[in-house]
Amino acid sequence: MTQTRWAVLGPGAISRDFVVGLRASEHGVLHAVGSSSAERAAAFADAYGAEASGTYDEILARDDVDAVYVGTVHTTHAELAVRALEAGKAVLCEKPASPTLAEVERILEVAQRAQRPFLEAFKTRFGPFADALRELAAGGELGPLEHVAGAFGFDAGTRQGRLFDPALAGGAILDVGCYPVALAIDLAAAAGQPIDEPVYHGFDAGLEAGVDAWATAAIGFGGVTAEVATSVVEDLSDLGLLRFAEGDVLLPNVWGSRTESPSALIVRRGDEERVVEVPVVQPMGAEADALSLAIAEGRLEVPQMPWSHTRAAARVLTDWRAAALAG
Repeated sequence: MTQTRWAVLGPGAISRDFVVGLRASEHGVLHAVGSSSAERAAAFADAYGAEASGTYDEILARDDVDAVYVGTVHTTHAELAVRALEAGKAVLCEKPASPTLAEVERILEVAQRAQRPFLEAFKTRFGPFADALRELAAGGELGPLEHVAGAFGFDAGTRQGRLFDPALAGGAILDVGCYPVALAIDLAAAAGQPIDEPVYHGFDAGLEAGVDAWATAAIGFGGVTAEVATSVVEDLSDLGLLRFAEGDVLLPNVWGSRTESPSALIVRRGDEERVVEVPVVQPMGAEADALSLAIAEGRLEVPQMPWSHTRAAARVLTDWRAAALAG
């Protein structure tokens, strides 16, 4: 297959990490950089070896761009994703695809109409570790999946910037709480449970500067329950837990990093415990390759993060955040 010529929209920190991941990909190369500031785009292009740079409109008008990575703030994801899809580009959009379910639905409707692939960039969905979890959830050696528990939180230090700006959809839920939600949805779906009608058993949250500084939720997806937690004012444990009918799986480093997927999980059954090690991948490069394969094969969706999962995540995040902000 031919190399996918990528454009990065938004020359910020997450886009720098994406470019590093793209260098580890098999099917993609950085070709262009777009920004609201042509000067910032040019500086990023010079730093990372892109051939072209310009404003968003200039980059989206180019015929030599196959796919775009949207790495801007949450509140601009939908606008840029829609513009890129309408310009005939495949889109890898940083999570969350948008702060609201309504805008996510608009993105997917445009992708369907334009017949261009769209992928929400949950890097944790890619690689042998994620595959192993889905295999277990599908009814492997431990029987039916019953419960998923996970948390993602850190202390931002400052109480300023986008994380604490309501106008930029700041807060913990959208920034990192989306990860345990997406994990629960992925595994509930793999277990054959419905994900489009979640049952909410409880929400809790604390506000600072008008955003959700921390939040917890208890959710049901059919026969699978989930407990999720998030914070941008406290470091939370990266330990995840999957409870099955016949044992548990501990995930010591459930989220990995922007450069390496998790490498191990611990399976407990009765008095027995064993460590399962899995190969590591560059997760941001892996998600880029997944979109490249969708382009090459004429598919609109990527199996590791199908549109039904993007919708389900958006529904939970919209409801969880609304409850948090309502106090």
